[in-house]
Amino acid sequence: MAKPAVTIYHNPACSTSRKVLAAIRAAGHEPRIVEYLKTPPDRATLADLLARAGVTPRQAMRTKGGLWRELGLDDPAKDGDAILDALAANPALIERPIVVTGRGVRLCRPPERLAEILA
Repeated sequence: MAKPAVTIYHNPACSTSRKVLAAIRAAGHEPRIVEYLKTPPDRATLADLLARAGVTPRQAMRTKGGLWRELGLDDPAKDGDAILDALAANPALIERPIVVTGRGVRLCRPPERLAEILA
């Protein structure tokens, strides 16, 4: 029986993303790898992924580095739509990795969240 398809929205420069990719492979899957900095998801795809993962755009926003502050995203009054627009326009702001399997979608930070959706 073939293993279900797995997709990882991956940044090879990120140690957490590399750990999750290694864990997927160790479980016997060869995932579809989307290097989201090179091929970012469009706004609709990103909104769908976050909704399926059960996280808000704010929870999926990377707050390391200064870009999020430069864009005023540290303002608690910024709503989810404004943050989602910023994530779609600036994929470096997307927290990673996001993994999709037949069992669901997770923002795998920490990497142990992968176990929730990987058979």
